[in-house]
Amino acid sequence: MRILAVAASQIPSDTANSIQVMKACQALAQLDHKVTLLVPDSPSTVHRPPLELASHYGLTTSFEIIHLPSRSRRRFTWDAVQLAKAAGADLLYVWPPQSAAFGLLAGMPTVLELHDLPTGLAGPNWFRLFLFLRGRKRLLLITHALRGVIERELKLDLGKTDVVIAPNGVDLERFASLPDPGDARRQLGLPDVQTVICTGHLYSGRGVELFLDLAAREQQAHFIWVGGRPEDVTEWKSRAETQQLGNVTFLGFVPNDRLPLYQAAADVLLMPYGRVIGISTGIGRSAEVSSPMKMFEYMAAGRAILASDLPVIREVLDDTTALFSPPEDVDAWAVALRGLLSNPQQRDALARNARLVVEKYTWLERARRAVAGFEE
Repeated sequence: MRILAVAASQIPSDTANSIQVMKACQALAQLDHKVTLLVPDSPSTVHRPPLELASHYGLTTSFEIIHLPSRSRRRFTWDAVQLAKAAGADLLYVWPPQSAAFGLLAGMPTVLELHDLPTGLAGPNWFRLFLFLRGRKRLLLITHALRGVIERELKLDLGKTDVVIAPNGVDLERFASLPDPGDARRQLGLPDVQTVICTGHLYSGRGVELFLDLAAREQQAHFIWVGGRPEDVTEWKSRAETQQLGNVTFLGFVPNDRLPLYQAAADVLLMPYGRVIGISTGIGRSAEVSSPMKMFEYMAAGRAILASDLPVIREVLDDTTALFSPPEDVDAWAVALRGLLSNPQQRDALARNARLVVEKYTWLERARRAVAGFEE
């Protein structure tokens, strides 16, 4: 099919939403669809060469990206659909609810992917319009928890809507033949001691305070945080220095194509989410409805996972694939981490089970489910 994808993400950037958009589009292209991604252009957009963009996002398959100049976000969602219509797209695959509604009004088969409740004053109304309009359409949600929140808070019954629950995924081929932790650390120039790693941004609610508390209690281990914007990295480095934590390293952003090697360098991978996660635009519901991409990367990396015990995380992980601790309970986390670091057999068993389970969570399989039936 000729698929026109529409996302409001800034491309390129280091945000999770931009990475997710690029991975989803790559998977559609790997299914031999002709994919064009439409994103907003702005004076701050840095246009990178294709090879640099591929490294930044860890991509192996190319697809067309068009930066569309627009005077406003609302205008962009309209202009993108008009361009898709003029291009003769067979399917519109979108993240903004506005574009989903415009697509149906233009008579185009439309897939709307949501990762949270529609935001803003108008967002819920655009979403309701998408549900109300006739046409070939599908709602793609990342978790069962998100479906429950939408039905409860927006007072909607999605029973008559074509809904597919599709968690985020992983490119398994990028995690094939990873070295053992010691070899990975040597390749990266890291100290060859027991290593605890967390990857991702440093927003409030991501568990950075807990990360430092654990490092203070387990000073024989090296704690590494991979990711974060420069200003956040500077702040947390300063806090670690103030606490005299010489066993803590904040590396900042690492290109996505290098991320598997860092995750392979860990003996234990952490997912210390709080019950509420702050994002760059305010406080979101991520902890309640999210499908963290790093969870699937951790599983594919074949390392033991210690995670916050949140219902949405247990949609994928269970007690055979990860060890859980209550969010923000430092004492419980310290006991669990100490137990994992001292028990290589338990680490190996959890990692092995997670690696088997993650094989059904590939970006490719997700893309198949997302567009199944629209080819007819």
